[in-house]
Amino acid sequence: MSGTVSQDVPSPIDLGNHDDAVEWEATADIKRPWRREFFQQFAGEVSRAADRPRVLELGSGPGFLLARLIESVPGIELVALDFSAAMHALAGKRLGDRAGQVQFVQRDLRAADWHERLGSFDAVVTNQAVHELRHKRHAPVLHAQVRHLLRPGGCYLVCDHYVGADGMSDRALYMTVEEQAAALREAGFVDVRALRRDRGMVLHRAS
Repeated sequence: MSGTVSQDVPSPIDLGNHDDAVEWEATADIKRPWRREFFQQFAGEVSRAADRPRVLELGSGPGFLLARLIESVPGIELVALDFSAAMHALAGKRLGDRAGQVQFVQRDLRAADWHERLGSFDAVVTNQAVHELRHKRHAPVLHAQVRHLLRPGGCYLVCDHYVGADGMSDRALYMTVEEQAAALREAGFVDVRALRRDRGMVLHRAS
């Protein structure tokens, strides 16, 4: 008896398109101004990861989190990975002179080899990007790939939308808070904790 294959959920916008990327950038903080509190928590966790930590951001977009990390973590070494050249251009514009502190890498997280030749990291961070795999079934594979990029004692910080009364409704694309933690454990992380939950978003720390 053959099983049913879950179909990926098409994206309503193309973040690789310049105009769509600009529109997303312009509205992200207006729609969810409380993201800034998550960014500060990211920065606090990264600052404790190591002295002068080497950090990878997945789905780095127009550089909102990159900017906060540079401002908050002295000596940080950043690698920003995104499939969209348009988003990298917006991030470079946002960071200005600080863009030289970031290595921009253009790769798609849905590609099997996205994680190759990046080196190792004290922390890997991602904000509102896991659902861009376009189906929640892909999350454990992504998380397992990340686990192999972490240095001993390193941490993985994952923030995304969740399904629930105060969150999203699409159960193919988004996970519950419990499903997010389970996906991290399935990938081999032992210590998984929810650090912040607020208005439809949750930040997990995994190690």
